[in-house]
Amino acid sequence: MTASASQPGPARNLLDIPWVRAFLKSPLYPGIFAYPVLVVFGYIVYALLWGPTAASANVGTSLTWVLWWPLIPIAMFTLGRFWCAICPFGTLIDVVGKAVGLGRPVPVFLKRYGIWIIDATFILITWSDHVFGVVENPRGSGYLLGAMATAAVVTAVLYQRRTWCRYLCFLGGLNGNYSRASMVELRATPDLCATCTTQSCYKGSAAAPGCPVFEFPRMMQTSANCNFSANCVKSCPNDSIRISTRPPTRELWFMNRPKFEESFLAAVIVGIVIVQNVTMIGWWGGVLQSLTALLFGSEALAFTAAFLVAMLLPIAVIALASSLRAPWTGESWKKNFARFGYSVIALDLAGHIAHNLFHLLSEGRSVLYTTVNAFGGYAGGSLAVLPMNVVQGLQFAVVGLGIAGSLFTAYQIARRAAPGAWKPAVLPHAAVIVLFGLLNVFLFTLPMVHRV
Repeated sequence: MTASASQPGPARNLLDIPWVRAFLKSPLYPGIFAYPVLVVFGYIVYALLWGPTAASANVGTSLTWVLWWPLIPIAMFTLGRFWCAICPFGTLIDVVGKAVGLGRPVPVFLKRYGIWIIDATFILITWSDHVFGVVENPRGSGYLLGAMATAAVVTAVLYQRRTWCRYLCFLGGLNGNYSRASMVELRATPDLCATCTTQSCYKGSAAAPGCPVFEFPRMMQTSANCNFSANCVKSCPNDSIRISTRPPTRELWFMNRPKFEESFLAAVIVGIVIVQNVTMIGWWGGVLQSLTALLFGSEALAFTAAFLVAMLLPIAVIALASSLRAPWTGESWKKNFARFGYSVIALDLAGHIAHNLFHLLSEGRSVLYTTVNAFGGYAGGSLAVLPMNVVQGLQFAVVGLGIAGSLFTAYQIARRAAPGAWKPAVLPHAAVIVLFGLLNVFLFTLPMVHRV
């Protein structure tokens, strides 16, 4: 059964709302958001590099890790990759590319292996954070953001459009995975596109440049790479573009061509969420000391060993479940892994949101305090926005929804991959989802330490 045949009809087009259409067609969008964000980003980097060295006193640290990072997965769930339309790295690319860009085609190796570069970069940055203390060190955070901005500018000089965002940005890879489970989508209307000869949605027109991330709306079946720049909305002469709400995770049920590397990233994120939770628990310091004593007194080596276990565990468990499922689907474990891996995205997203709710709600007032203090005032007091028992209740609720979303996605995938034997086909994957979901719940019952 194909995706096009099985998906329900489109919901109401939000572009039918006059003010929404007018705003997205306006030259003000997305610059009205993007350029102020770029200014704030510049200030954050300045504060990280030249502000107080203590994370608890640095406004850049609180704005980056207590406010922005926790809001990213929430934004991906509700608005898809809208953040990518106003991201400072993307804005820098647009400005630099227009001024001095050479406009070379994207190298073939980036098109082929970009997602693996994203996977490796995401793992490396997470590892570096814990080994070198990037989050707790304002200078380290500043160097990280500066390095990303530099890499984005280099690609803007060399290559067409937002090559960095599409093929190299680890945030783009994370956001792409999460956007597949989002509540909103942009698509073209096939009947209106059938007779179109301009292809201005991809190539651009006098109204707007072409899609910055190389998407052709007529062919889109996933929201993973759509950054809601609205260039296609401005350029399409037939008003073919639709922006619609949808049930969360629905896109994951109908993956027409599942990719192993995308499911691999979903499995990696399961491990990263575990690492982020475990390393914030009070007793982690004692465990790390014991591992350090066993591994030649090297704390870096001790963490690396624990990190590798956390990364490999979900990959191995999902691979095992995929092997157990093979007799009912008639596919290899690798194809099953590629197909099923998408079902854990809802749990990834929920775990990420739940983890960051701790930072946002138990130390969120640090954003206010450090901002006031940075501009010559004085503010201080409790960091908590809500009591910890309320925060934990919200964490459990979010993880519960993630488990339910992943289980339903696994059911939908199994029902299409093995129509006559979907029950035994889904059981191994359901067990994996419940296992990692309950592990998250358990970790959220334990007291955690603050980031700033």
